[in-house]
Amino acid sequence: MPESPVVAVVLAAGSASRFGDVKALALLEGRPLLQHVLDAVAAAGIADVTVVLGAAADLIEPALTWRTERRVRNPNPERGLASSLQVGLAALPDAAGAALIVLGDQPRLRPAVIERVIDAWASAGRPIVVPRYSGSGALNPVLLDRAVWPLAMALDGDRGMGPLINASPDLVLDVAVDGDNPDVDTPADLAGLTDDR
Repeated sequence: MPESPVVAVVLAAGSASRFGDVKALALLEGRPLLQHVLDAVAAAGIADVTVVLGAAADLIEPALTWRTERRVRNPNPERGLASSLQVGLAALPDAAGAALIVLGDQPRLRPAVIERVIDAWASAGRPIVVPRYSGSGALNPVLLDRAVWPLAMALDGDRGMGPLINASPDLVLDVAVDGDNPDVDTPADLAGLTDDR
């Protein structure tokens, strides 16, 4: 079991152009989407959390219930998801052994999935661990051992970890999990989530 702690980076700096409003604050079951994500991370026992915000930060910050989450701002969110990932990694403490990269628009993220991913990293020795959902094959959240942070810092564009995962399968451990963890990109996506429970 690695002695260094797992921290989390929650990416919530996107422009939400397809959603048409401040997506992080859209309500699902009475709570903002981003609140659902932060609550799931906290429920999984991760205490050190960095949230990367963008142009809507001044609206988001007063609207959420914060614990001890560190908030940082991506000064250039138009550069895409990779730029937010890099801002988040750069803000992490030296003691961190791995970073769980979480998307702020996945409010159905389950603490049990986070725990399984962390357990797999602790026991399997692979530097990148991803859950593969039975419902979709989606691969979030992604756990990155500190050893591969330089690879993540070299990414660009709006595809996040996908290019690294696809280019380095020998570094990646897939963990099979049931269900799904859908993105909310449009109002229709959100409406679909309100109907799923």
